Amino acid sequence: MNFIEEDISSIIPDELKNDLENNSDLVKANISYLKELGIENYQEIFKTYYPMFLMDASNFQEIFGKYDISDLIDKINKNMAIIEHL
Repeated sequence: MNFIEEDISSIIPDELKNDLENNSDLVKANISYLKELGIENYQEIFKTYYPMFLMDASNFQEIFGKYDISDLIDKINKNMAIIEHL
């Protein structure tokens, strides 16, 4: 998860920096969840959809848990834009 520390200031608006920094454990937990699922493009997902990583971890996981995980992972790895429709 080093990419958060390295890239955070260059990829997010100033108004969200404090929120992400103040909730870094939550953000890291949500990123870890995506990694554990096998989502390969989690860094790009974070860079594009960073506000969703401020969600409570159980709510974050619930979004993905509504679907067949293996199918969802395959679709997200091919086209992360489907996250907008979850």
